[in-house]
Amino acid sequence: MADERKKKRVLRRVFNRILHLLARILPGATTLRPALHRLRGVKVGADVFIGDDVYLENEYPEAVEIGQGTQIALRSVIIAHLRGPGRIVIGKDVWIGACTLISSATDRTLTIGDGAVVGACSAITADVPAKAVVKPPDPQRVGTAHLPLAKAQSYRQFLLGLRPDRSGREVRTENGSESPEADRS
Repeated sequence: MADERKKKRVLRRVFNRILHLLARILPGATTLRPALHRLRGVKVGADVFIGDDVYLENEYPEAVEIGQGTQIALRSVIIAHLRGPGRIVIGKDVWIGACTLISSATDRTLTIGDGAVVGACSAITADVPAKAVVKPPDPQRVGTAHLPLAKAQSYRQFLLGLRPDRSGREVRTENGSESPEADRS
């Protein structure tokens, strides 16, 4: 990876950013988008689905590998650097839900194993084993807004009307799902 850390020529960086922008907005989730990312340097296997507006590592595209049959849902973000390149290896037949963040750090390889399922809105910063199913934590009630943020004149005014809730209790809603109590003070 020593060669990859060298400064890229300006023209190549501009070309990669244009290809990246096109891959985010053009149709062709199984054809055009994967092809554009391959041109950028991403290693993309066969039969990969890349949804609308997927942000796929802009600075070091060569640090990302996506196995065949993988599906990446819309608006997901895959970042393989933090002040220098890391590496992200996504296995075969992985399903990545919408609005998921996958992020690796400098000199670190993050791996998502073959057949893994990553639930929508997950934040992945550590390896995911093969065939694992992961999901983000359930929403927790953290407080009560006595003045709705949409009605507050300022964020400070909203904060002054906010009361923290340290109990973290959950209650069942009418449809049987768990959710924070609706009317605790």
